[in-house]
Amino acid sequence: MPLVATPAVVLSTLRYSETSKIVRLATRDIGVQSAMAKGALRPRSRFGAALQLLSEGQAQLLIKEHRELHTLTAFDLSALHVGLASDVGRYATAMALAEVMLRFAPADPHPESYDLLREALGSLETAPAPVLEPLGLRVLWHLVSSLGFAPSLDACVRDGLPLPEGGLPFSTREGGALCAECAAQHGATHLPAAARADLAALLDTGSELPALDARHAESHRRLLARYIRYHLGEGAELPALEFWLRRPWRAA
Repeated sequence: MPLVATPAVVLSTLRYSETSKIVRLATRDIGVQSAMAKGALRPRSRFGAALQLLSEGQAQLLIKEHRELHTLTAFDLSALHVGLASDVGRYATAMALAEVMLRFAPADPHPESYDLLREALGSLETAPAPVLEPLGLRVLWHLVSSLGFAPSLDACVRDGLPLPEGGLPFSTREGGALCAECAAQHGATHLPAAARADLAALLDTGSELPALDARHAESHRRLLARYIRYHLGEGAELPALEFWLRRPWRAA
């Protein structure tokens, strides 16, 4: 069994016995993997408190070929991201990111999505409160895009026809904007000019984050959640995404 050392982020944990737990890790070098952390629940465990949700460190894994569950022999903690717990919105967005990564990232090397997740967690932990809403939308869109499902806004997603400025038809099912002819044949909802501009800014890391009032932020959340469910969800339950979308803590 080869020993692999790789940067990793803890995406989920599950108690396995009185002394052990199963962890799901996003790793930079071998993708999303499941591993048994033997003895992790013992009072003097070598893992200590390192295996918390969203903690980041260097994982050492004994890889069992042709098996889905490996053995975690060590996890050298580098960041706990405790700042995410200071605000429900920060934590909800981070957990939605982790859920998308857990459910849809491959069990093969995909450093782009890992690096994006790691940078996003750091940004969400330290960002000023007024920008958390658009920042959360941006990092989720970027993760979806890195996994191969970037939406098209400048050209028709079906025939490649360049699209004029302003509002346009947008189809979640088709994966982006449509020209008028394709929209008439396949159906689409209208994306107003302002919403298109905001979405373009969210997709572009070089642009300033758009200022979104509560109504427009809710519309963007619904659009993104529908997009994730259709292109990635395949009927899977996504409770963290649903919590992020509904924002029940705002009504408290």
